[in-house]
Amino acid sequence: MPHDSGTTVRSFTGANGATETFLCLQAAPVGGFHDQLRDLTARYAATQEERGLDPSGAVFRRVFVSDALNQADTVAASALARGPAGAPVAVSIVQQAPLSVPGTKLGLLAYHVDGAAPEARRQLSPHHILIERNGLGHLWSTRLCAHADGGTVSAAAQTEQVFADLLDALEGQGGRLDAQCVRTWLYMKDVDVFYADMVKRRGEIFARHGLTADTHYIASTGIEGACAHRCDVVAMDAYSVLGLRSEQVRYLNDFDRLCATKDYQVTFERATRVGFADRAHMFISGTASIDRFGQVVHKGDVLRQLDRALENVGALLADGGGRLQDMMHLLVYLRDPADAAVVERRVAAALPGVPRLMVQGAVCRPDWLVEVEGIAAVGQDAPALPSF
Repeated sequence: MPHDSGTTVRSFTGANGATETFLCLQAAPVGGFHDQLRDLTARYAATQEERGLDPSGAVFRRVFVSDALNQADTVAASALARGPAGAPVAVSIVQQAPLSVPGTKLGLLAYHVDGAAPEARRQLSPHHILIERNGLGHLWSTRLCAHADGGTVSAAAQTEQVFADLLDALEGQGGRLDAQCVRTWLYMKDVDVFYADMVKRRGEIFARHGLTADTHYIASTGIEGACAHRCDVVAMDAYSVLGLRSEQVRYLNDFDRLCATKDYQVTFERATRVGFADRAHMFISGTASIDRFGQVVHKGDVLRQLDRALENVGALLADGGGRLQDMMHLLVYLRDPADAAVVERRVAAALPGVPRLMVQGAVCRPDWLVEVEGIAAVGQDAPALPSF
């Protein structure tokens, strides 16, 4: 479907048959929030029908809203936050206003898996969904936060709390943070103020769990965003794979273009490649206009920063045997909404056909005007690895 309709879709089918589909949708910028929520829900249902997607194949949805304090509870009570009976869906709700179409209050990133081996789904808690198939457990953790509506704000303490929630879910299923967690998304209400405290505490948590510069970290995005609680300054989503084997995982970089993140005292992987028998997923962390010395490139020029960020993503993908055209979806974060129109045109020209959403989200350094992230999928023939 054309991007002008507010909906873009891409599917990948591996040799073993399972089809993964990513959908990016935006509400029509007409009427108020409730009108747009009805429109987005209808668009999503219609797209599933047009593409022949079984609603029970929905795995993950992230709903982007313009005002979480006033909108998140309504979204959480809507059809977007529910799956069919017996098929719970992991749902994230984050305040990052959609920007591609002026006046849009809601956007949706949805992920479906159809035609896979028989699976069992369990809702471990309101924030953790476990999908088991082919001997692996895909754990989606969403809306992890401190639920703070008053009291002292501490980014460090809230970081500790959201990771404790994830650790409880992992360890309750016999998993570990260092061995099973593949991807995190960390949202900070004012990234310019609270990012440093989050990074420091995350590093301490990682060190306690065997994640160091001598081992590895986790692919991640740390970006401005908010949950629905007034005094929460840190929230998190995460994806983990229980039963993940070390030979399935490789950490990607191109050291001619990008330094290791430890070189500037942060603790995440640039990208993580997870291989299965017939496919590999490449989880691209939040990537900006940075060089191999860890310096911001093209200060003040959002389009040149976007070009450099996409070049960096291309280099990461090449290290994993992929290319930019293998992206299944792209999220574009902008510091300044006034840049939306020119950035939208540039991304559309650079990656036609790739589902994308552009949202308001300041990056962790004020000089970075834009950041991108996403997931790529490529086929492979590796029968010794588990099936997806």
